[in-house]
Amino acid sequence: MHRKIVGGGFKKVLYTLNTVRRIGVKDAAKALAAHNACKACGLGMGGQRGGMINELDEFPSVCNKSVQAQSTDIQGPIPLPVFDHTIADFKELSSYEIEHLGRLGTPLHKASGANKFEPMAWDDAIALVVERFKASAPERSFFYASGRSSNEAAFVLQLMARLYGSTNINNCSYFCHQASGDGLATTIGTGTSTVELADLGESDLIFVLGANPSSNHPRFIHQLKNCRERGGHVVVINPAKEPGLVKFAVPKSPKSLLMGGNEIASEYLQPKIGTDLAVFKGIAKSIIDNHQHDQAFIEQYTRNFDAYLQNIKNTSWDEIEAITGLSQDEIADVAALYAHSERVVFAWGIGMTHHLHGVENVEAIANLAMLRGMLGKPGAGLLPLRGHSNIQGVGTMGVKPVLADDVFNALDTSLNITLPRTKGMDTMACLQAAERGEIDNALMLGGNLYAAAPDSLWAEKALDSIPFKVFLTTTLNQGHVHGCDTSESIIFPVLARDEEHDPTSQESMFNYVRLSDGGIDRLDNLRSEVNILADIGTGVIESSRFDFSTFKKHATIRQAIAKSIPGMQDLADIDIAKKEFFIRNRIKHSPEFNMPDNRAVFIVNNHKPERTELPQHAFTLMSIRSEGQFNSIIYEESDSYRDTKHRHCVLMNEDDIAELGLQVKDKVTLRSDTGVMRNLDVVAFDLPRGNIAAYYPEANVLVGQIVDQRSRTPAFKSVPVSVEKHALIDSAG
Repeated sequence: MHRKIVGGGFKKVLYTLNTVRRIGVKDAAKALAAHNACKACGLGMGGQRGGMINELDEFPSVCNKSVQAQSTDIQGPIPLPVFDHTIADFKELSSYEIEHLGRLGTPLHKASGANKFEPMAWDDAIALVVERFKASAPERSFFYASGRSSNEAAFVLQLMARLYGSTNINNCSYFCHQASGDGLATTIGTGTSTVELADLGESDLIFVLGANPSSNHPRFIHQLKNCRERGGHVVVINPAKEPGLVKFAVPKSPKSLLMGGNEIASEYLQPKIGTDLAVFKGIAKSIIDNHQHDQAFIEQYTRNFDAYLQNIKNTSWDEIEAITGLSQDEIADVAALYAHSERVVFAWGIGMTHHLHGVENVEAIANLAMLRGMLGKPGAGLLPLRGHSNIQGVGTMGVKPVLADDVFNALDTSLNITLPRTKGMDTMACLQAAERGEIDNALMLGGNLYAAAPDSLWAEKALDSIPFKVFLTTTLNQGHVHGCDTSESIIFPVLARDEEHDPTSQESMFNYVRLSDGGIDRLDNLRSEVNILADIGTGVIESSRFDFSTFKKHATIRQAIAKSIPGMQDLADIDIAKKEFFIRNRIKHSPEFNMPDNRAVFIVNNHKPERTELPQHAFTLMSIRSEGQFNSIIYEESDSYRDTKHRHCVLMNEDDIAELGLQVKDKVTLRSDTGVMRNLDVVAFDLPRGNIAAYYPEANVLVGQIVDQRSRTPAFKSVPVSVEKHALIDSAG
């Protein structure tokens, strides 16, 4: 096995120092210290307390992800001569290379059938967008948003789309955490975290399920370290033994650095990929068999426990061990920690949701919390670890195919409008409709739908089948140059969050709303996302129905949000009061659940693995993010935590490598029913036999279009594949 690696440490300090030097100490300090919310993960920091302070007033609350996010925004504009190159030239660039060309500094037009981008004047570009959308039936358009935009922009987007007549409105959560919202809705009647950041400081056990926060949510690692230091425990359940979850040297802690890092995981279970339901049933079975469940809580605050109890009793240990690859003793040890803990938080990432049973995984996590009364009290609860910094806010603002009736009613009443109430298509359905030639226009507020989608070759064709696409972005990415060969597109350069001329708001995964002042001047010729969307709305919707020019003032948008979105009343005067807040009625410090009878619900689910036989493909692949990336954005080609020098590799169990007659650094081909990846370097890694890992989004070429029927999320982390030795670069399939 490769050398032992500790997460964090001096290398992260040096990385931050070098990045700050590259972008300039003055610019970096200004960006990180300004009163703007962090642009990285959903954990959140910054806002009115200052850029490196969280809601607990902890300083410095900054990590390398924050610095990485700033590093791309603090770039000069792409020189115009770069656009003399063809689209084919841009396709030759890696994700890292294209993102680091610089900031987009002018609107770009790519004509249908053309092979180049052409700079375009703002007014002409807006007029062309209006012309194309007005010429099409609204139901033949879709709208998509990532999580780096503001609440204000998201609200305008969904309102404009609905008034235009399209309900095909969705966001990137359909390819990440939609299963979390759906699974929480059926069990406790909400779709977000039940805990706030302060609760992590009171917990004596934190479960980390299907997540790698050492790379993706570094500030969360601080909470895990703190839990261990006060005598608590951290249980990690993840097929891959991630070095940063075993031991992590916290960069801001001299003690942690000097001692070579802190132990993070108390227990580390490595089940086979896709067998989490059986693991959770095993933990529940041990708790129930030892009479350690909270019968009083169950009787007073839940329902359907008898059916759940019978299902657990009917599940044998032999079955659990065979499915998961774990022993009864291993699972029982974790259950014992749970049984003797008083305040427990369950935190999970997309390792739980990127499966065909992602919703069921989340329901099973909620079942475990209910089993011991770990809901409805301080220091305990459920926490989806969101990726994008404002993806939860985008959903709260209504960027989804259908809204709740009370939101529809409030919007209609407060704005004197009538919105269509038909349910629109989810993200995958929109792409499939595009492939069938049923979509004329698409508007994408940030993000990289091409890189986020499964079956990359198909996704490229589906996107190119959309005659006209509109992108709002700060930098170019592969989604702007793939899927545009024959079609037309407009790319608008937008202000980053900390550059906005008018304050904006964002929501963390703890339901905490921050205010970003903006105000940093970097580039000329950029416009606010809200300004662009309002101009398009003014063009496609008659002012007699709604006057979008009034929404160019962000304060006006916030007042509309406060009147129509449940729990957001405090947003109305946030720019004046400067008082950030928790969205009302979401944090659960008392056992009152958003269900008709105020009771949480035990859900019985099938624990069979997604794959019961392997007739063709002997391995199961999960896609993973590297230390040097954030979602689909690549900041570094290497992965310091997994000791890989580049991204074109496959991580495998040492015994599997030997059985296939391979050696580390040999070249192999991965083949699924969907696609092929050739000439990957073999890397030894601590994974269960038969399980392998490759980097996202490159591995998306192997991921099929089949989705969880409830959340509509593809199975990015359970892909049947074959490993073929000594593959050669050729054109054969």
